[in-house]
Amino acid sequence: MASHIGHRGRVKTEFLTRGLEGWPDHRVLELLLFYAIPQGDVNPLAHELIDRFGSLAKVLDASPDELSKVTGLGEHSVALIKMIPAVSGRYVAQRSGPGELVHTANDAAKLLSPYFYGAANEMVYVLCLDAKGKLLGIRKVSEGNILNSDVNIRRVAEICMALGAVYFYLAHNHTSQLAFPSAEDWQCTDVIKCALAPLGVSLVDHLIFVEGDVVSLRESERSGGRKLLQLVGPEPW
Repeated sequence: MASHIGHRGRVKTEFLTRGLEGWPDHRVLELLLFYAIPQGDVNPLAHELIDRFGSLAKVLDASPDELSKVTGLGEHSVALIKMIPAVSGRYVAQRSGPGELVHTANDAAKLLSPYFYGAANEMVYVLCLDAKGKLLGIRKVSEGNILNSDVNIRRVAEICMALGAVYFYLAHNHTSQLAFPSAEDWQCTDVIKCALAPLGVSLVDHLIFVEGDVVSLRESERSGGRKLLQLVGPEPW
């Protein structure tokens, strides 16, 4: 018992002094749980969560229903755990504001990836650029169920026109964790490209995100994938 006196204070001080480098997942989770469970030893609960879900990332990605089944986790704990990836994604997204130059698909992917952190459903976003490749904004088009999300052509057009875009990237995630483009992905790319071209807005690329990976349909076509209608936009700008 004596070893636990001041334990929380020591852990917090260590984090503020040296950060999380070298910490095992259960210790990071223990620190997080301090703020949802104000008293008691939460170390066993942190270990149980890691054992049950497999890693810190998988704990953060678990659904509220799954987390609620763990004895010792109440409403506040579940809300705090789910808040971490949501806040982190917004933080990373806001570090890159309008005006940043997007030269390549890799540049676009870095800006878009935070929007897919911890996504349980398939989502569609557009990244809009001006004639010089400056970022005008990133907007959500739609969010579907775990299997798919319809791409609303009118919504894409409205976003691009509202932001004054000349070029745009289309992006969505695959919750199956397989980034290989489907027939629907290729067809969607062609349809969106043709629909917005008469408005003076050109599709640069369509990016597919899965955890830890991203696939460019433009690059896939160049390496022998299904032939796309010609995409527009020099690389680099």
